[in-house]
Amino acid sequence: MAGNNGGPWGGSGGNSGGGRGPGGSGPEGPGGDGPRRPAGNGSGQGMSEIDQIVRKGQEQLRVLMGGKGNNGGDPNRGGGGGGGGFHLSRGTFVLAGLVAVVIWAFASLYSVRPEEQSVELFLGEYYSTGNPGLNFAPWPLITHEVIPVTRERTEQLGVPGDSAPGEQDGLMLTTDENIVDIDFEVVWNISDPARFLFNLAEPEATIRAVSEAAMREVIAQSELAPILNRDRALIADTVQTLIQETLDAYDAGVNIVRLNLDKADPPAEVIDAFREVQAAEQERDRLQRQADAYANRVLAGARGEAAQTLEQAEAYRAEVVNAALGEASRFTSVVTEYRKAPEVTRKRLYLETMERILGGVNKIILDEDTGSGGQGIVPYLPLNELQRSGSSAAQATSTGGN
Repeated sequence: MAGNNGGPWGGSGGNSGGGRGPGGSGPEGPGGDGPRRPAGNGSGQGMSEIDQIVRKGQEQLRVLMGGKGNNGGDPNRGGGGGGGGFHLSRGTFVLAGLVAVVIWAFASLYSVRPEEQSVELFLGEYYSTGNPGLNFAPWPLITHEVIPVTRERTEQLGVPGDSAPGEQDGLMLTTDENIVDIDFEVVWNISDPARFLFNLAEPEATIRAVSEAAMREVIAQSELAPILNRDRALIADTVQTLIQETLDAYDAGVNIVRLNLDKADPPAEVIDAFREVQAAEQERDRLQRQADAYANRVLAGARGEAAQTLEQAEAYRAEVVNAALGEASRFTSVVTEYRKAPEVTRKRLYLETMERILGGVNKIILDEDTGSGGQGIVPYLPLNELQRSGSSAAQATSTGGN
């Protein structure tokens, strides 16, 4: 009938369901797999290509998660095409559990190198210290931080342009009111990682501040000249010990490996004048040592001469005293003998006196008694001449032998 707008096969063109093709099929063809016209009134409100891509992706995700597809049903129809609803199977739960276990194990297992140590934290608080190798910390209750403990770190102090904000250059005041420019470096590592993490908020800044304070304290107790030449090693050892004691008092967990005193010079602005002053001081010291040597030599000679004179006077005094004592004793003994035998003693004294007086005099003895037939001259042996001749011969023999 014309009113029905039927097609060639007698379909009703005005029906809202659309006409059917051969075999009772819809416009898509047999089985509904043919191309489908967009629904609507022809005003361009049909499904766009983006909507089709989104729906296709949702369908694929539904299949992967264990659901069933629409089996070719029309996506615009609610529940059309015989597709089932979205649901999760037991295999999906098992797979999700395995993935979660793997992720948890990966987050809980960690390795520590031989030059490192780890600190394990239980809800943010210290729990234990991990050893080198594979360690286990059940995440998220226990977390960990790996710290290199044997690596040596260096802090440079006093170097122009390398000072941290708030730090001064290496100009320091000595105990003799001189200024010295000190450059040094502190080499340190971590001895206790737990104390290092929890007791120091800014480790590098703390070590720099402590090192600078220790160096200034030692320099303030030293004079300039020893700092510049002979006491550098002693100052470095003293400062290192003081830094370590201060950090130990902080429970810093830091070990000071060594301290290198790189430079100890006067300030650059006055270094020429300082060298001239040092040269003058050295010349003064040299002249002073020469004067001290001369004074010591003269003083020692004067003391020796004084001691010698004193000893000679003492010997002379003892000699005179002993001689006087001897004379007094002799006189006493002579008096005693004189009282016993005056004539004999008198004659003996006379003979001894004449012997002492005439003993060294060349003399000729004349005999006053000429009545006995003598000539009045007593011959004598020239004993003195014989003694002189014997002495001269002995001296000549000694000289010839030499």
